[in-house]
Amino acid sequence: MDNIERLIATDEITQLKARYFRGVDTCDGDLVRKILAEDCVLDYIGCCTDPATGRDFIPAMNVVLRGRSSWRSDGMSSLGIVSVHQGHNFELEFTSDTTARGIWSMTDRLYFPPGGEFSLMTGYGHYRETYEKIGPSWMLKTTRITRIRVEVS
Repeated sequence: MDNIERLIATDEITQLKARYFRGVDTCDGDLVRKILAEDCVLDYIGCCTDPATGRDFIPAMNVVLRGRSSWRSDGMSSLGIVSVHQGHNFELEFTSDTTARGIWSMTDRLYFPPGGEFSLMTGYGHYRETYEKIGPSWMLKTTRITRIRVEVS
């Protein structure tokens, strides 16, 4: 992979991640599934757990999704939650001409329906991911969220 190919691949992967965030926040399951590899593994175990206290604020999110078809169209809206994700700086390493791994700094805000124990959860952490170029397109192969901090109000 030469420098131009690497720059093009980097841009394609950052576009893929932007679509992931938008698809999650707008509950557009079709958009998310379009960027997932057929045999993807999406590990959300502990994704809403504050590492300082060990408290898991959304135990229902502790799932591992296997395969593109496992992605639900309604996302967190089935729990009455509205999400807002922001991806920040990223590190990307190409492990071959058709594979890469990345780490994305992120902040997410999850707004809960009235009447619950809290109305807002703000999380800080990283997405740790792998990607594979399948045919002409880069696809998300694996993801895992790690947290630095989780706050609720």
